Amino acid sequence: MLITTNKWLIKNGTFAVLTEDKPVIRGYMLIENDRITYIGEERPKLDEQITEFDGKGLFFLPGLINTHGHVAMSLLRGYGDDLALQVWLQEKMWPMEAKFTGEDVYWGSALSVLEMLKGGTTTFLDMYDHMNQVAKVVEQSGMRAVLTRGVIGLCSPDVQKQKLDEATAFAKDWNGKADGRITTMISPHAPYTCPPDYIEKFVQVAHDLNLPIHTHMSETKAEVEQNVKDYGLRPVAHLQKLGVFSRPTLVAHAVHLTDEEIEILAANGVAVSHNPGSNLKLASGIARVPELLKAGVTVSLGTDGPASNNNLDMFEEMRLAALIHKGATGDPLAIPAMEALRMGTEYGAKSLFLEGVGSLSAGMKADFIAINMDQPHLLPHTDFISHAVYSASSKDVEHVWVDGKQVIKHGECLTLDEERIRREAQAAFEGLLARS
Repeated sequence: MLITTNKWLIKNGTFAVLTEDKPVIRGYMLIENDRITYIGEERPKLDEQITEFDGKGLFFLPGLINTHGHVAMSLLRGYGDDLALQVWLQEKMWPMEAKFTGEDVYWGSALSVLEMLKGGTTTFLDMYDHMNQVAKVVEQSGMRAVLTRGVIGLCSPDVQKQKLDEATAFAKDWNGKADGRITTMISPHAPYTCPPDYIEKFVQVAHDLNLPIHTHMSETKAEVEQNVKDYGLRPVAHLQKLGVFSRPTLVAHAVHLTDEEIEILAANGVAVSHNPGSNLKLASGIARVPELLKAGVTVSLGTDGPASNNNLDMFEEMRLAALIHKGATGDPLAIPAMEALRMGTEYGAKSLFLEGVGSLSAGMKADFIAINMDQPHLLPHTDFISHAVYSASSKDVEHVWVDGKQVIKHGECLTLDEERIRREAQAAFEGLLARS
């Protein structure tokens, strides 16, 4: 059963408030409708009797926010591994994705949404095709999402126009839907898959609809070199010239950047979705995250698609982000645990241009999760923030709430039919193989 009480109280909880002076508090959190109205060590004074939830043994965190992915690609998990990005795309992914039907996208998306919710992710960004199907899954699941019809422009002018019209219609039709849980963006896929004049058309649509832009950028060295060869500019300067950064912008990957490019991103308020797991698996490289953060760029975390990761475990992404930059820089303070956790929560909301999401504090949306801390790998209870980043995984998530409604209870999804999703997703993959 979903919790339908408009006002309820968590007692005996340990909460990640992530303030510098006191990152963790033990006490109470009051939820009214879809908002947190109180969080503190003292029990709030209440006039009426309300439902209470005992948080003993649980660590409450803001819901995790996955800022880049292609969730329907769960159907291709394990289908093409240990390959370079362009080989993986051109020989494995794109031929199979060309066969995807709307129903395939629905079940692939449902499989990923189920995985994310059970793993403590309450908000995700998705860039893909058949986006109406993704939106339907989000609406049914109770999750929060930023959705965008990603467009590859390597096609005829007529097909380009059709895709642009689809992206525009989707962005208009779904922005603000599902009780405000769905927002939209405009997404030309990447500078190397969209001609310059085509990208300019997307920029104009983003202006017309007053929406942000999301795109892949500088994921591999080869991509950067090709951009210079084709257009005489590296991707950052190229996108700036085309007016992309005149809109609020989130770029995915941004692995290969110069000092000057970092300064341009910072000056234009461009956010970066850091995808450490996918970048490592595809050997794309390690993004210059410490330098980006130092320059004032908002850096969040994304899993990328489940075919290039190959899971959607945001705890793993936080851990990787904290670890690989220590190793790459030789500085154990490069990305501390609390910074990694902020990248997975607060900075994620900022990257997606969402207000009222990403932290546990009064006035914020009641998107939060609880992990079971009474487990061998999470004991003794020394530093809860450290444990969440360095020791925990998605399997430790016990409960999840979005918009004040409980969607995961004791690891069970309350909004989706897990058994059917598993069965239909497997059948969808087998159907794709049969159409080969």
